[in-house]
Amino acid sequence: MATNLMQPQFPQLSKIKIPITSLSLPTPISNYTKFKHCPFSGFRLRISCNSQEHNSSLLVDDEDPNALTKASIYQAIEGINRGVFGVTSAKKKEIEDLVMELEANNPTPNPTHTLDKVSGCWKLIYSTITILGSKRTKLGLRDFINLGEFLQIIDIAEGKAVNTIKFSAKGLNLLNGLLTIQASFSVASPSRVNINYDNSQITPEQLMNLFKKNYDLLLSIFNPEGWLEITYPLSINSFIMLIKITPSVLFYLLHFDQKALTKTGQMEQAI
Repeated sequence: MATNLMQPQFPQLSKIKIPITSLSLPTPISNYTKFKHCPFSGFRLRISCNSQEHNSSLLVDDEDPNALTKASIYQAIEGINRGVFGVTSAKKKEIEDLVMELEANNPTPNPTHTLDKVSGCWKLIYSTITILGSKRTKLGLRDFINLGEFLQIIDIAEGKAVNTIKFSAKGLNLLNGLLTIQASFSVASPSRVNINYDNSQITPEQLMNLFKKNYDLLLSIFNPEGWLEITYPLSINSFIMLIKITPSVLFYLLHFDQKALTKTGQMEQAI
């Protein structure tokens, strides 16, 4: 009697869903530049990053050849608060190795030739920039002030990039505020853009008063000037972007809806 051999079922890589938290950006009340108080001029943004907590999610597509590497990175950075307050040497090495693996399989080696792929709204989920020791104490980020979401909004048509960092102060009835840094950029090479600081503001004014004494320190952390190297841009199967400011400074960002960015005469609250 012939023996029937059963072929084992090989599991398929399923889509890994990483939820995107909802955003709530307050309307600015007053303006501030790096050197003195004065109104903003020129380009303005309406931020509308559509990321409803219950019905929107980010997918690591099982058709993406880098899906396993990305999933490993998401797992590695879980629970470390973007790395901003430091990580262990072992954890940093683990993330660096995974990032190098992802960069080695970059589907777009000349990202500045197709900058439309990086246009839109991005959320920082990991960075090698840290706020430690006296810096953290001076900025009140130990107990008094909480560091919220870090977004980067890129408008290719205008050649503008806006970083927004959300804060909340516990001692002021959970006052919520926002640091907004606006910069211009220009293409410098197939993978690099030059960045020039334009202006910045903290809103509302009560939060500005808390940071005023150490405002230059705050900008030095969240406004790295010079150039940015795009080492892994958004592609057809990717929702992430890797940006290096120097060989040792890395931003790892998630992408929101590209249509979320619209130019208006003012920055309005969007939910």
